[in-house]
Amino acid sequence: MKLRPLADRVVVKPVEDQDKTPGGIILPDTAKEKPMKGEIISVGPGSLNDKGERVKLDVKKGDVVIYGKYSGTEFKLDNQEYLILRESDILAVIEKK
Repeated sequence: MKLRPLADRVVVKPVEDQDKTPGGIILPDTAKEKPMKGEIISVGPGSLNDKGERVKLDVKKGDVVIYGKYSGTEFKLDNQEYLILRESDILAVIEKK
């Protein structure tokens, strides 16, 4: 995919949670909550500060992040759902052990 976000925006591929509860109950699509976790597919170059210098983003391609439930703009490309959001909408990065 060739998609380059602008400024301090990132493209995220939402990660769906399991379809089962810990007790083994299978959840229908209508009962699922909107994903709040995803993998960063692409990052922009960063925003400009008051001096005109480029400020790099703290996240990078491949990071798994948690973002606000209703943050960003959803879109579909090649039958895959994606989300474009600002770096400030990202709440945390899930670090691997």
